[in-house]
Amino acid sequence: MKLFESLKNKKFLLFNVFFTLYIAINLVGGERGLISYFDKKNTYEELIEKDKKLNAKLKDLDHKISLIDNNDQDYLEILYREKFNYAKEDEIIIKLK
Repeated sequence: MKLFESLKNKKFLLFNVFFTLYIAINLVGGERGLISYFDKKNTYEELIEKDKKLNAKLKDLDHKISLIDNNDQDYLEILYREKFNYAKEDEIIIKLK
């Protein structure tokens, strides 16, 4: 009985302790806590790097497409030789891959 009476008298203190613990736990480990923040920040940075790589690859492909559209003879000859394994009679092909 004395325990219940002392708890009734200290309700405000207990409420503040539990409320503070609740806030602290959610601040660190909750869905919007610090740990989640750093995980999302790392994911964001990885996506930014991936975006940069994809944009560079897209730019390279756009350049290659423009070479094909403009009928660039040197690039077309490189493609022709690579895709069809074409060589002239007096040439020797050495494959390095």
